[in-house]
Amino acid sequence: MNETIRCLEERRSCRSYKPDPVPAEILDRILSAGTYAATGMGRQSPVMIAVTDKALRDRLSRMNAKVMGADSDPFYGAPVVVVVLADRGVPTYLYDGSLVMGNLMNAAHALGIGSCWIHRAKEEFDSEEGKEILRDLGISGDLEGIGHCILGYEASPCRPAAPRKENYVYRV
Repeated sequence: MNETIRCLEERRSCRSYKPDPVPAEILDRILSAGTYAATGMGRQSPVMIAVTDKALRDRLSRMNAKVMGADSDPFYGAPVVVVVLADRGVPTYLYDGSLVMGNLMNAAHALGIGSCWIHRAKEEFDSEEGKEILRDLGISGDLEGIGHCILGYEASPCRPAAPRKENYVYRV
């Protein structure tokens, strides 16, 4: 079977991570794959923030948990959080950012790194605290949080894929 197809079929969301850091060269390859996601009219509306700094990672975790009304770590202990945002001024920004998230997760799997899409980035970065973080990082623009791609080494193997539902595809 083609290696790309195998990667797409075998990737699963990981919800348990080892604390080990992701080597910079692997993270760079994953991030590079994100930059090659298709975007509407090639506008490249998304922005990625690769967070490996534990203090900022933990701050984002607390913000995210607050949005969902919890006090646990919504990032499941993953040592890396890639925040994907996109320019609201581009009509396809939501789709563009979603494709970046997909590329990040598939590239991570291909390189032996676990990943999961964590929501609530919109609420985080629409808040004053989120806007302050962007300002402190020197990031400007009318950006909307699309998602967090958490990354790290899996603490335990992921389950196999569930059977695909009936009538997933219609051929005409």
